[in-house]
Amino acid sequence: MAQIPDEFQWIYRGVTEVFPDQPDADSEQDNLLVRLQQSDRPLRIKLGIDPTGAEIHLGHSIPVRKLRAFQDAGHTAVLIIGDFTARIGDPTGKSEVRKQLTTDEVKSNAATYLDQVRSILDFDTPGRLEIRYNSEWLSTLDLSQILEIFATMTVGQMLAKEGFAERYEKGTPVFLHEFFYPLMQGYDSVAVQADVELGGTDQKFNIAVGRDLQRHFGLKPQFGMLLPLLIGSDGIQKMSKSLDNYVGLQEDPLTMYSKLEKTSDATIEQYFELLTRLPLDTLPENPRDRQKLLALEITRQFHGEAAAQQAQQDAVNLVQGGDGGAAASVPEFSLGAVNFPAKAFYLLGATPLCASSSEARRQIQGGAVKLEGDRLADPNIVFEQPTDLYGQVLQVGKKKFVRLVK
Repeated sequence: MAQIPDEFQWIYRGVTEVFPDQPDADSEQDNLLVRLQQSDRPLRIKLGIDPTGAEIHLGHSIPVRKLRAFQDAGHTAVLIIGDFTARIGDPTGKSEVRKQLTTDEVKSNAATYLDQVRSILDFDTPGRLEIRYNSEWLSTLDLSQILEIFATMTVGQMLAKEGFAERYEKGTPVFLHEFFYPLMQGYDSVAVQADVELGGTDQKFNIAVGRDLQRHFGLKPQFGMLLPLLIGSDGIQKMSKSLDNYVGLQEDPLTMYSKLEKTSDATIEQYFELLTRLPLDTLPENPRDRQKLLALEITRQFHGEAAAQQAQQDAVNLVQGGDGGAAASVPEFSLGAVNFPAKAFYLLGATPLCASSSEARRQIQGGAVKLEGDRLADPNIVFEQPTDLYGQVLQVGKKKFVRLVK
């Protein structure tokens, strides 16, 4: 990537790829920097979000933050709530067909999305944000228009999409409605006349389809700007609710802080680059200080300075003990009466946090149980010996805690 002028550093921070990208080209068709510098109007920056679930996590927030960077530079963010495409579901990277959502499920999920991104985007400056729902245009297409859109792509091109070819070769069904997805979201770019589309690195195919459709309908093709997929709290796989390695934007301050202060050394640089605006050359050298700074900064973004500072203090008190604060309200529970090895639901059921082992199992399966700030996902996970748990805090919900002791 070419040298980026200072005024565009925030826009390009953490970007994996811009396409097309001909750094030496003077044409605004081939060089996004040229278009940014020469355009006589605010560019229209598209980001589509399908409300396939009710909760957004930090990985989802990365392109939203980039949308804010363009807003800060004077451009128009076009946030598309994919209430129509969510009923299909993006097949990218999926080994099997996604469950189709009902209209009511999509509406329910969509209702939570704007509240969750409000702390990131500029909702107040006139001309800086358009919120669109793609049912506005997709639900009104007639059969002749759908046929015209479908005629722009071959089956061979569609099977080249990530996941489709692999599924086809394995004999796993690929349903025709899944072919609709990249074409429908690509048509979104036509409908809103996007100049730039943002997405994760797994969205290059879909964004390229948008370029092709714009060209087909006589529009100037958009640029694609690809951003990394955030590694989850396990330090290995991309952040995902299904893997339970995520930090949700709506999580309470203490939970958010506690998860983030455990960010691994291997991923913490990525977190600072993609989730903060802190200068990377001024970060603390001490790894523990880096973790604390990251946790404090991100918790502050979503909950405010006072709540972030309180979460930091509560985290110290809960984990390490201390005078007053949260630690004073955390009773101790002796593991002496628990037979080890012990499954998680049995251990929890033995504490005052749950009335029985069956309730403990339900609480764990419902995602309400945490150990040292990390969610326990499996009620049958086995703890071999009590010494591994001494001093740790077991939590149910937001207000029920015990410290495990000898």
